[in-house]
Amino acid sequence: MSAKIDSLLHEHRKFAPSPEFAAAADASPELYADATHDRLGFWADQARELLHWHTPFTKTLDWTNPPFAKWFEDGELNVAYNCLDRHVLAGNGDRVALYFEGEPGDSRAITYAELTAEVKRAANVLIKLGVNAGDRVAIYLPMIPEAVIAMLAVARIGAVHSVIFGGFSAESLRSRIDDANAVLVITADGGYRKGKISALKPAVDAALQSGDSSVRNTLVVKRTGQDVEWNDRDLWWHDELASVDAEHEAIPFPAENPLFILYTSGTTGAPKGILHTSGGYLTQGAFTHKNVFDLKPETDVYWCTADVGWITGHSYVVYGPLANGATQVLYEGTPDSPHTGRWWEIIEKYKVSILYTAPTAIRTFMKLGRQIPQKFDLSSLRVLGSVGEPINPEAWMWYREVIGGNLTPIVDTWWQTETGAIMVSALSGLTETKPGSAQVAIPGITIDVLDDDGQHVGYGNGGLLVVTEPWPAMLRGIWGDPERFKETYWDKFEGTKGAKDGPLYFAGDGARLDHDGDIWLLGRVDDVMNVSGHRLSTAEIESSLVAHHLTAEAAVVGAADDTTGQAVVAFVVIKLSQAEEASHEDISTLLRAHVAQQIGAIARPREIFIVDELPKTRSGKIMRRLLRDVAEGREVGDTTTLADTMVMNTIASKMRK
Repeated sequence: MSAKIDSLLHEHRKFAPSPEFAAAADASPELYADATHDRLGFWADQARELLHWHTPFTKTLDWTNPPFAKWFEDGELNVAYNCLDRHVLAGNGDRVALYFEGEPGDSRAITYAELTAEVKRAANVLIKLGVNAGDRVAIYLPMIPEAVIAMLAVARIGAVHSVIFGGFSAESLRSRIDDANAVLVITADGGYRKGKISALKPAVDAALQSGDSSVRNTLVVKRTGQDVEWNDRDLWWHDELASVDAEHEAIPFPAENPLFILYTSGTTGAPKGILHTSGGYLTQGAFTHKNVFDLKPETDVYWCTADVGWITGHSYVVYGPLANGATQVLYEGTPDSPHTGRWWEIIEKYKVSILYTAPTAIRTFMKLGRQIPQKFDLSSLRVLGSVGEPINPEAWMWYREVIGGNLTPIVDTWWQTETGAIMVSALSGLTETKPGSAQVAIPGITIDVLDDDGQHVGYGNGGLLVVTEPWPAMLRGIWGDPERFKETYWDKFEGTKGAKDGPLYFAGDGARLDHDGDIWLLGRVDDVMNVSGHRLSTAEIESSLVAHHLTAEAAVVGAADDTTGQAVVAFVVIKLSQAEEASHEDISTLLRAHVAQQIGAIARPREIFIVDELPKTRSGKIMRRLLRDVAEGREVGDTTTLADTMVMNTIASKMRK
């Protein structure tokens, strides 16, 4: 009998949408019924209803060569046309597509007609520079409108974009450019971050200095006006846009035409470029954006706080919202600049009605205290979303109570760079939600939780989260490495009873099914600890720690232990309002006892370290591998992707005392 992941923490609170919200919701129970009755027919209907096809498809799915899927392969469409031109042609050109808010306070309202015009010119610039369909273009920009314009212009001409997060180093940038053989880089002189100018072009220059790069030109957006070195390959974005025709016809491309490569964060060794194509990806992106968030494009103002350098920014800043004709906020800066209430100020200013953000951000706001958001009018909010990692119940409740006024549905979404779009989530107008639960697979998606032998774990048990059938937005491979694609995602259950009907996609995440069949994410399987023969989830212990009134944030790792195999070591950030309440030693004792009471003695941390900050990437993910290095007394590994590289020095020095 293979080991399952022990799940010891349970949550019983439930929240149904109000009768008024449910009555006006986009999603209906028939979505689930239709998808269950005919899954492929369901996705074909969504593709036809939500998108414009220049050439209608006749074949929904080709799964004859798994795990390489083809969706809507004989259909043709243009992704940018679906996000722009068709809305203008439908009479919605005056609708605001983007409310841009720069960190220094500059702002722009860009309509669909204006955005379409900019993308047409940018597409003509790409053609002028010799970029052809299928060529790869690297985009290394801050969160400014030109980032969205560049992505859509690349898509418009059938080329492939590789957006590289602006926080990555020159070496990371070089490896991604080289792996994709990019012919063009689109960057900026810099951007604004935490009240300061953050340079970008020098990293591009350093990445390309070897002279043997495939890059022919660098397009540079003037954002900050700072001095930059100039090379023969460099061109100013604004000069080039002024030099080309205003008109560009969006021609159709096959549905399986590659749309983008996105390199997953935290990889070691060779970069891992996740490849997504067009028709299936856009179908699932548009469907989930509409139905998970109950989008009303005529009236809603939507804000996803993710950077376009990550998959959430691709799917739920650019493609999903714009395909649906949404009005959205695009914010350049950080939540605490120039003051800690900046996000709430933006929500008040633009009357944001849908907010989609990360649990790490929510817990940071918890640490700062509810008095900050309570200074602002947040009454426009009607749906709240969570993305990026499991959200603990107390953060979920704080989000609902303080930000949502105890009224808004919360949709906690599970998905990945590889899945392309939301896979597990409540539907805000339908689902009775549970704090901390991702709930159920969206209509048309088939999810299971299995043990190591590929057997269903049963309700009430934890195991490995898998996708059992192909889905429209699924990755089509790892760029240039089909064997690595199969080995990484599809080989885990090969030969087990569970895979008798075809390959199973293993997500790398642990999950449990509660007695209603709802899904609770337990974090990465790599983060599961083996304590005295019990496989314990870091996510559950972190959730227990944050449930205590003293705690704002927590990160848990397993450290080698001679007696138990692994021991629980926790790093905890205390709420500012509670920081003077007791000594660190007393707080550690209280929290260890709290975990033992809530979960059981087996989960009691061996050690708890009180720290000022946790090591996070600029996308908000906690770097637990660095904490594991410290907990086991090793030299701390690579910290270049951290938002604040000094955090680990501070933590390590505290542990040495």
